[in-house]
Amino acid sequence: MKTTQKFGLLFLSAIALTLLISSQTRQSLAPLLDPQTLTGVFAHTDTAFPIRSVSLFLAAHIIANAIGIPGTVFVVVGGAVYGLWWGTLWSVIGATLGAIAAFWLARYFLHNWFSARFKHNVYIQKISHTLCKKGLSCVLTIRFSPVSPFNLVNFALGLTPVSVRNYALGTLIGIIPGTLIYTWLGVTGAEALSGGQLLPLFCCLGVLALISAVPLIISRSQFSS
Repeated sequence: MKTTQKFGLLFLSAIALTLLISSQTRQSLAPLLDPQTLTGVFAHTDTAFPIRSVSLFLAAHIIANAIGIPGTVFVVVGGAVYGLWWGTLWSVIGATLGAIAAFWLARYFLHNWFSARFKHNVYIQKISHTLCKKGLSCVLTIRFSPVSPFNLVNFALGLTPVSVRNYALGTLIGIIPGTLIYTWLGVTGAEALSGGQLLPLFCCLGVLALISAVPLIISRSQFSS
């Protein structure tokens, strides 16, 4: 089997393993990841102990991203509890710190093995060279993409030579637009459930649908050309 085929098999196995672990973890933690439950917990704590509420929210974000659990539910809950701007701020901070934790786990445990195993692979060498020279722009491009799997990217980039500084800065900046939109979803959803207007919620859902359709539109335009 060629090296590229082995790498492809390894990469697909890593994706499958990550998805399997995340799925099993989500199932076992389902009661703790219920949006209504989380909203109630953080909102109640925020009323009595605001600093403790934010600390717990950040800790939940960090732990979830570090172990590969999608943190979107926390972003939506952050909007419902803390509002648009504060919710976005806390979610960006928590998600970035969690992404850095996952990055360091992959780099500490797997980077040396990965580098030694695939150091002669031409494609890996090209990717590594690009990440060394244009690390920040590469991370920003990946983070701005609406379809890039956040948790998988965290671990995958830990296997590359991209610097921690470029990774952290690219992640911090790159996740702001998506985090803002999902926080807005939490805000409008909470308002709708409390008897407020439905129009803001529909507008937010429309924006999310449009963003989700962007990759399909791009692929179709490239195929037609």
